[in-house]
Amino acid sequence: MDNIAIIIPCFNEALSIKKVVEDWRRELPEAKIYVYDNNSTDNTAKIARESGAIVRYEYRQGKGNVIRSMFQDIDAKCYIMVDGDDTYPAASGRKLAQPVLEGRADMVIGDRLSSTYFTENKRPFHNMGNVIVRTLINFIFRSSIYDIMTGFRAMSYKFVKSFPVVSQGFEIETEMTIHAIDKNMKLMNEVIEYSDRQDGSVSKLNTFSDGIKVLKTIMHLFCDYRPLYFFSVIAALLLLLSLLFFVPVLNEYIATGLVARFPTLIVCGFGVIAALISLFSGIILQTIKNNERREFEFRLQEVNEWYKKHCK
Repeated sequence: MDNIAIIIPCFNEALSIKKVVEDWRRELPEAKIYVYDNNSTDNTAKIARESGAIVRYEYRQGKGNVIRSMFQDIDAKCYIMVDGDDTYPAASGRKLAQPVLEGRADMVIGDRLSSTYFTENKRPFHNMGNVIVRTLINFIFRSSIYDIMTGFRAMSYKFVKSFPVVSQGFEIETEMTIHAIDKNMKLMNEVIEYSDRQDGSVSKLNTFSDGIKVLKTIMHLFCDYRPLYFFSVIAALLLLLSLLFFVPVLNEYIATGLVARFPTLIVCGFGVIAALISLFSGIILQTIKNNERREFEFRLQEVNEWYKKHCK
């Protein structure tokens, strides 16, 4: 088992991967550096290997697929995930890894948004998207994470081996953050410096299509992780709409003793029934979720026992 594993998912990063590997070798010489090439059409893998990294391949396209393979293949006391585009400073690696190695954190999040991200990043819609995602998740999940979508994180063995990777693409960072919040993992924010890509290097993240995927992921995870909250909101909206349409019918009945708009009354009735169904669906799913949470805690104990037996 490695003490520290630097894991770098890469797709066409030939311009920057040499510097990234060399920087990490200099800053953390005791760490193993793994570069996972995701069907690059340039010399990313060759350059990374010549620079001293251990190169492996993931042929299913998408960052989530790469992270899945990394988490399955590599055993380490501390994992540092970083992008291959030279936007994150290797000099910050040790201060992210230390709390994990000391058992004080299961995930240390490299916070770009509290430092240089908004001045360095030249894509204004990316800036706005990061703020929207951060605000949504912190509101829905009652958390205080400063940078949800950062690609620079240090993670413990316990987190990595208990995290079920579902996302296939760039939504993976959002999924990791929400999983850590929901499972009551020990989280820390560490402010880091961020540098924009060098000239000639192109971001693989599409602002609009990948942004929509991230928002869809948030909604799906909201439903999965907070089902009672999610379906209660739907029930409240349905009930409110039903009452808004029912009040004029009720006033008319009080005034005349007649119900002239039977279709409206019927629709209101179905609206109230749908609200009740939504509410009870949330209650049932929340019970299932609570049982799953207990099962997860048992699985986490098994992961901890294996770690203590083989790594202490």
